[in-house]
Amino acid sequence: MMASPGFTFKQFHVAHDRCGMKVGTDAVLLGAWTPVDSARRILDIGTGSGVIALMLAQRSHPDTHIDAIEIDANASLQASENILASPWPDKVLVHHVSLQAYQSEPYDLIVSNPPYFGAGQSFSDPARATARHDGALSQHELLQSAARLLAPAGRLALVMPKEEGERCCALAAQYGLHCLQIDRVRSTPSKEVNRLLMLFSRECVGVECNEICIHSAIGSYSERYIQLTSAFYLKM
Repeated sequence: MMASPGFTFKQFHVAHDRCGMKVGTDAVLLGAWTPVDSARRILDIGTGSGVIALMLAQRSHPDTHIDAIEIDANASLQASENILASPWPDKVLVHHVSLQAYQSEPYDLIVSNPPYFGAGQSFSDPARATARHDGALSQHELLQSAARLLAPAGRLALVMPKEEGERCCALAAQYGLHCLQIDRVRSTPSKEVNRLLMLFSRECVGVECNEICIHSAIGSYSERYIQLTSAFYLKM
């Protein structure tokens, strides 16, 4: 049977034709980078097609449970279908609910590739607007909810554009969260940093700073990017 339009990884396929946000580099980076070794309960906020939840299902302990929440009905349904068709149908559960209304026991790990565009950015597709605009989920609401849902030793992993990420780091302390690690992402060594991968906790122990270049100076994928994503991409 031919797979639905979407993106095929080594161990699973992600259909995304009914999602406002398609599978992209931000999601793949977050799913590959986020530390999962000690996590037995994981929450994926704004799961979209379910790609990050599925990447974490592949990487995490067999006994780990992953909840994935999505406010858009079509995306929520498609994420559920992607998970049922994956090798981990019993490991991930999709909930059609807003983060603000979501209630649960605490999580060891929360991940999100959140919306970040302000109201001035317009999209013709309403689903894409919901996925990209921060009107449905501001940084304040994201951090407040993460602090509410994190276990005492839990971690919060986010990917954001550079300016939004820097603002999030400054804001997080208001909610008792502190940045443990920042990986600055640039497409090539000569390009400016355009994304931040950030890991937060309730501990305030200083920040470890690293850098990821997606491509080398000659245009091929960098060794670091290959190391992160080789378990997923068919071409690696």
